Amino acid sequence: MKKINILIAVIVFSKGDKMEDKDLIKLSVKELVDMGVCPTCLDRRTNGGVYGDCTKLELYSDSDIDCMFVQNPRAVGHMMIGAQTHYHDFTEAPDELNAKIMRFAKQFAIIIKQVYKCERVYICTMSDGPMNHYHIQLIPRYPYEERGSANFVKPRKNYVHDENSVALIRQLINEYAKK
Repeated sequence: MKKINILIAVIVFSKGDKMEDKDLIKLSVKELVDMGVCPTCLDRRTNGGVYGDCTKLELYSDSDIDCMFVQNPRAVGHMMIGAQTHYHDFTEAPDELNAKIMRFAKQFAIIIKQVYKCERVYICTMSDGPMNHYHIQLIPRYPYEERGSANFVKPRKNYVHDENSVALIRQLINEYAKK
């Protein structure tokens, strides 16, 4: 059974107050999540109203998944693969989607290691809080970094765009996707 992505443009609160998307995008991601609003779905409905223009971050997209660099990465090459349809986490998603996400995660890990010369690529999903959008994160670990779970909580940095690396990654993942 396929879950259908339902777009809701107005959130109704217990007091009867209504918030439209134009008002919701003024709130922080934490406030949206705490209110039960999926920031990812809201961002898609509002063409970047929550996270801004992510065009430079995008690596691959199809009807099932989208793949992009993280805006505030824990390491160079930190990326995410998310479901197009809203699921809270992988336990709600169909097995076929989970399998596809894992296939792409494996291929992206191979590509990230090739392009960025990292030693390992860690994979995790942190679908917590009352509202989240299913995605996994791929976090590179470099030879000069300590091994272990501390890599999942490394300080975040600003994304630095490298057009040559992005172009190569896009080319390699699109070649993979055509197989």
